[in-house]
Amino acid sequence: MSSAATTVAQSAQQSALEPAPASAFLEHGAVEESPTAAAAQAAAAQGAVARPAAGYSGYKLVPARHPWRWVGTVVVALGVVAVAWSLATNPRWEWGVVAQWFTAQSVVNGLVETLKLTAISGALGFVLGFILALMRLSASPLLLSVSWTFSWIFRSTPLLVQMLLWYNLGYLYEKISLGIPFTDIRFFEVQTTTLISQFAAAVLGLTLNQAAYSAEIIRGGILSVDQGQLEAAAALGIPAWRRSTRIVLPQAMRAILPTAFNEIIGLVKGTSIVYVLAYSELFYTVQVIYNRTQQVLPLLLVATLWYVAITSVLSIFQYYIERHYSKGAVRNLPLTPLQKARKFFSTHPAMNFDRAKDAR
Repeated sequence: MSSAATTVAQSAQQSALEPAPASAFLEHGAVEESPTAAAAQAAAAQGAVARPAAGYSGYKLVPARHPWRWVGTVVVALGVVAVAWSLATNPRWEWGVVAQWFTAQSVVNGLVETLKLTAISGALGFVLGFILALMRLSASPLLLSVSWTFSWIFRSTPLLVQMLLWYNLGYLYEKISLGIPFTDIRFFEVQTTTLISQFAAAVLGLTLNQAAYSAEIIRGGILSVDQGQLEAAAALGIPAWRRSTRIVLPQAMRAILPTAFNEIIGLVKGTSIVYVLAYSELFYTVQVIYNRTQQVLPLLLVATLWYVAITSVLSIFQYYIERHYSKGAVRNLPLTPLQKARKFFSTHPAMNFDRAKDAR
């Protein structure tokens, strides 16, 4: 009897020390915890609170490694050094001849003509392109058809063909007159060969070709503005002209500017095709010089360097104009190169010369 009682007592004590099984549920679904498990959890919680926070000051910071980035950097750096070494050591580049002709009066005169063609054709082309874009967005079927046909024709024909066509317009029409249609009344009449000179044919060809592309650029920028902007402005009673100039255009300029400046840069280089009209712009002037001196490569480098200089200045203007029109798109305007330089020198002060002297 005594041994059996002892065995029953030991089994009861062991079951008390073991955790409650998962099947021990109360009627409302809660798990029944034993007093021993609750006490153990309370002790663990007290130990966790009392445990001091771990310090990370002894850990070593290991920067992330980018081996392929360094490999690419080294390869590109070697390529740049090789190109620079070739340009500096190869005597056939004839840099002395390049320096001689770079600021020659004839070359500068050709550069002025190139800038003149670019400015006139670019301004007239974008004004005409803006009108064509509005016509394309018009509800009038006639205006829409005329705008679409204009863009289709002038984007489908090469610029060289257009220039030659305008220069030989006198073969089709001997005289150009202005008056009342279908009558003999004339207010103005002139010979076509007198009116369409080399400069006029160049401006006409470049302007009309530029207008065809500008119309699509401007139309795409206007369509990029959410229609809800116009609906909200109309609901507020804002006049149509003010809606267009103060709401639509500032937002459309963000989409128009990058492509528009690409077109202007392309127009600068496209003026070189005017050489077929024997007009003395930059490229034609360079051709005349190297045909006389037989220094082909140095003179081509002169023209190349001037084109690079012009496009670099245009790229600077593009950066600041795009930055101006990005005010409504970003919270903080991006830093200009000058502001970045100031920030760099403010966060990385120059070396103290006194310490440098002491180190010596």
